[in-house]
Amino acid sequence: MAHTDKGKYFKKHDQSIEVDEDLKNEIIEQAKNKGISCKKAEEIAGELGCSLEETGRTIDILNIKITKCQLGLFGYGETKKIVQPSKEVTQEVKEKITSSLKDGNLSCATVWKIALELNIPRMKVCADCEALEIKVKPCQLGAF
Repeated sequence: MAHTDKGKYFKKHDQSIEVDEDLKNEIIEQAKNKGISCKKAEEIAGELGCSLEETGRTIDILNIKITKCQLGLFGYGETKKIVQPSKEVTQEVKEKITSSLKDGNLSCATVWKIALELNIPRMKVCADCEALEIKVKPCQLGAF
């Protein structure tokens, strides 16, 4: 999304896309100050049995900002991101990350998968990516 389109999230999608009414209503109910946290979006998707992609698309169509990325990458006010590079990356994590790269990037979904497999926090995997200078994208909710 271009900088000039910031705050016009709906422009990323075909305006003829129909959204699930229950999903739409739940997002509207849970949004605060024209924003909704990544965690809350994940919870809504789980409760309603929707994919994160569909949930993110609906959030965009409603022109609601996604905040407080669970990986620490965006949505934290003036500082924007809170994740910091790890001081040390274990060989196991490094191998998992590097073997999962697509076009030199690691997807948000893959970060979640690695964290689950290794029983470590998602933000730790992202901090390791920062240390390895690997970008985490795309976002499962479609942010960025």
